[in-house]
Amino acid sequence: MKKILALFLPGIFLLGFNIGTGSVTTMAKAGADYGMTLLWCVLISCVATYVMIVTYGRYTLVTGETALQAFRKHIHPLVGIFFIIALTAGVSGSVMGVMGIVADVSYEWSKGFIKGGIKPLYWAILFISLVYFIFWKGRTQVFERALAVIVAVMAASFVLNFFILMPPPVDMIKGLVPSIPDVPKTSGKGPLLLIASMVGTTLFSGLFIIRTTLVKEAGWTLEDDRQQKRDALFAAFMMFIISAAIMAAAAGSLYANGLNLNKPAEMIDLLEPLAGPLAASIFAIGIIAAGVSSQFPNVLMLPWLFCDYQNSERDMTLPKYRIMVFVISLLGLIVPLFNARPIFVMIASQAFNVVLLPLTVACIFYLGNKKAIMGHHVHGSITNILLIAIFLFSLITSYMAFLGLMGILSDL
Repeated sequence: MKKILALFLPGIFLLGFNIGTGSVTTMAKAGADYGMTLLWCVLISCVATYVMIVTYGRYTLVTGETALQAFRKHIHPLVGIFFIIALTAGVSGSVMGVMGIVADVSYEWSKGFIKGGIKPLYWAILFISLVYFIFWKGRTQVFERALAVIVAVMAASFVLNFFILMPPPVDMIKGLVPSIPDVPKTSGKGPLLLIASMVGTTLFSGLFIIRTTLVKEAGWTLEDDRQQKRDALFAAFMMFIISAAIMAAAAGSLYANGLNLNKPAEMIDLLEPLAGPLAASIFAIGIIAAGVSSQFPNVLMLPWLFCDYQNSERDMTLPKYRIMVFVISLLGLIVPLFNARPIFVMIASQAFNVVLLPLTVACIFYLGNKKAIMGHHVHGSITNILLIAIFLFSLITSYMAFLGLMGILSDL
């Protein structure tokens, strides 16, 4: 079992990083508002994520360089610095939003067994302390195995809820056919921003940057290319399964009963009369596990990027890194402490993702086609076609996100 787990730990890390409360919110919202009609968007995003994971990973297998080292050496040092600043800013917003949502969900859930519930601030302190305690151990193995357990809990919760609440199989099959739901002009901004958000939560630039660090740290070479692809396939496949399960649970309960969803905490209140307290509790556990699993790599992002850029050993026991992680972790208290709305900080982090994704695709396209770097392992025609398609897809969804964000800001 240890050998099997070791084979998929990098993939489990990516899965925990990718599926967080942002993904849960987006997929549940899509299912509640449009049923299974946007399932095709999840499928395309997961396929594109697989291509990007494999492409970035293969670059490290060939050159032995991580992404930031390559940007610094072969493109320009400022490109690497830009990625560090942008990813840190986006992750900081995510830390605030994720912990705010997790604390709010835990508060609503606790009302079922404690009168008045446990306040969000106490939940935030609990989960922040848990993440920091595991980080303080300093050993990558402890961190990865803790993450594997939490990801397993998350996956099991959402898949179990899927079987309790799943919509008709015919609807799920129809949802794989690309289409844009028809909505009245008076109903709001429609599904375009939601589609962009679904893509943004899956095709996250930080995922591919960190992937190269994991591949290098695992000591993989070109001989491990097949294992690298298998690991990436596992991560992308599980991303699709979990995302589809969340969407289906919302579609089979909320959409089928004409109920809307604006935030994850509402899912508990709305699910309980429809599916009973068991389904509501399972969904709450899944959201909490998703938030905690994504919070691990979120708080570690900045020190890992520093180590990557400087090509230094990733020793998280150093005081400077422990201080960095502690300060970033404290950002998780902002939403519950000041009773803020997570939506605003999530908008900020999404704006950075919109800028980063096309640039992330362009960078690996340039590096992978440079013969002086890749030798006879330069990208083939199929890889280049797929990267161009993903680049165009990212530009289209970025434009959707821009229009949607401008619409939200104009209403504030």
